Amino acid sequence: MGSDAQLVHYLAVPPVAFAELTKAIGRHGLAAEARVVYEKPFGTSQEAFRQLDDVVHSVLDEPQVYRIDHFLGKEATQDLHVLRFANGLFAAMWNHEHVRAVQIDVPETLDIADRAAFYDHTGAVLDMLVTHLFQVAAEVAMEPPATLDAADLQAARETVINAFRPLDPSEVVLGQYDGYRTTPGIAADSRTDTFVAARLWIDTDRWRGVPFLLRTGKRLAAAGQRVSLLLRSPVGPITALPSDGNVLAFSMFGSGEIDLSLVAKQPGPTLTLDVAQATIPLSRLPGADPLPPYVRLIHDVLLGDRSLFTRPDGLAAVWQVADPLLSNRPEPLPYPPGSWGPAPAAELAAPDGWLLGQ
Repeated sequence: MGSDAQLVHYLAVPPVAFAELTKAIGRHGLAAEARVVYEKPFGTSQEAFRQLDDVVHSVLDEPQVYRIDHFLGKEATQDLHVLRFANGLFAAMWNHEHVRAVQIDVPETLDIADRAAFYDHTGAVLDMLVTHLFQVAAEVAMEPPATLDAADLQAARETVINAFRPLDPSEVVLGQYDGYRTTPGIAADSRTDTFVAARLWIDTDRWRGVPFLLRTGKRLAAAGQRVSLLLRSPVGPITALPSDGNVLAFSMFGSGEIDLSLVAKQPGPTLTLDVAQATIPLSRLPGADPLPPYVRLIHDVLLGDRSLFTRPDGLAAVWQVADPLLSNRPEPLPYPPGSWGPAPAAELAAPDGWLLGQ
C-alpha cells in the first residue's frame, strides 16, 4: 500500500448492520482519514435514522461519510441541472405557472429474485420511495444553487427536501403482487409492499399547488425510469388540445434521453391537431463517455467529492416526510403481475393519468 493510499469502507449490508459495523471500524482503528460509503436506506424509520446518525458521528466526521444513492449518479439526473440552468427556454417555465404536474415513474418488470430476506424487511416504500424517488424529486424541485459545487448543490437539495409536505396516507396507494407470498423466504402473511404510488406536495413559492406523482413497483407491465413535466395549456385561440401534448420528459436509463411532446398541426387543408415527438438521445452527443452510476459515485468517493451524496439534515427531513405513512401504512392491495398495479393508483394521477401505461 502506497503512502498516499485512500482507505474506503463500503457497507452494502442491511441497515440493521450499519451501527455495529461502524462501531467496529472505530474500535479497530480503521476510521482515521478513511471514507465510509453507506448503501441506502440509511435507517428504516425516523428514530432508526437518528440512532444510526448518532453512532456514525461518534466514529466519523461528516466529511468522511458518503451516503450513496445511485440515482443521483445517473447521467440523466445530472442532465436535469444542465437542461434547466443552462437553457433559458426551460429555466423560464420551471415553476407552477407553467407546470401543472410532475411525474417520477420507475416501474419494474423484475420480481424480488434472490433478495427475499432483504426485501421483505424493506419493501417498495423504503427501498425506492424515501430514497431514489424523493432524491429525484429534490433534483427537479430545488432552487438554483449559487454553483454546482458540492456545498451549494447539497444545500439546495436539502433545503427543498425540508419543504416537502409530510405524506398523507390517503394520497398513497400500496400494493403487493399476486404470488409474492409464495416466494421462498417470504412469510405467508407478509404485508410488505411491492408497489407504491404517492402524491407529494412541495411547499415552496415555485411549486406550491403542483402535485409530484411518484410511482414504482415490482412485476409491472413495463420497465421505465422517467421524469415528466406536464405543462399547462396556453391561453389562446386554440382549444381542445391533446392531453399528452406539452410534456417535457427525461429517461433516466443509461446515458439519458430528453423527450419533448409538442402539439402540432397535421399537414393538410384542415386544422387538425396531433402530438409530435422530438427525442434527443444524449449518448449520441460527440465525445460522450458516460460512466455507470455506481462507477461515477465511487470515482467521486475517491476524489472526495460529496456533491452527489446525501447529507444528514436532508435525510432527517426525508424521514419526517415519510413518518405519517410509516406510522399508518395503508393495507397493500393485490395486483396481478404484468399489470400497472392496484387500480386506485390511477386515481392519484387524475385527470391526466400516468403517462407510462396509458
